[in-house]
Amino acid sequence: MCKFIARGIGKARDRYYLRKKVRWWRMLTSLGMQIGKNVNLPLSTWIDTSHCFLISIGDNCGFGEFCAILAHDAMPNEFLDATKIGKVKIHESCHFGMRTIILPGVEIGPRSIVGANSVVAQSIPPGTVAAGNPAKVVCSLEEYLDKHRKIMAQSPSFEYMEYSLQYLTPEKMNEMREKLIRQTGYVVGGYTAMIERGEALNRTK
Repeated sequence: MCKFIARGIGKARDRYYLRKKVRWWRMLTSLGMQIGKNVNLPLSTWIDTSHCFLISIGDNCGFGEFCAILAHDAMPNEFLDATKIGKVKIHESCHFGMRTIILPGVEIGPRSIVGANSVVAQSIPPGTVAAGNPAKVVCSLEEYLDKHRKIMAQSPSFEYMEYSLQYLTPEKMNEMREKLIRQTGYVVGGYTAMIERGEALNRTK
């Protein structure tokens, strides 16, 4: 009974959170910001609302929690009586780690990844992985993926449909803890399963 009630409360909370996100996305687009389809843009993302009409985000992009996207810089205002402004263009299939900051006047090429806590002060070329402050290219996307493929071949893997949060049992939690004592692992099939099960509703349509 308690589990049933808790599940119901959880679903109600998720619906409320989704409605809140949809209202926020609509507000941003009403101010001129361009947001593509299937974009994961959490409510914790700080958006430069005063100049968000200068910001565009392509399809299939994802942002970790507490990222920031700025299209203006008022630092010199007191001294120059002027504020720097610039367009921010994020192409399709770009992904940003938690607390990434994107500064005015940059373009981030398609199929790029930016590591957590990075500061993007200059444009990032397509198909690359960048990280740091300021963010610099560390490898190509293919090199990054090849590295993970090799690690995955020797690492524990867990099927999303059995080991994601809604399916986890105490036994499966213990199993994961045991298998991950000395190494990292991978939850596999998550993106496909989420899209097929409608998780994209948590993203822009």
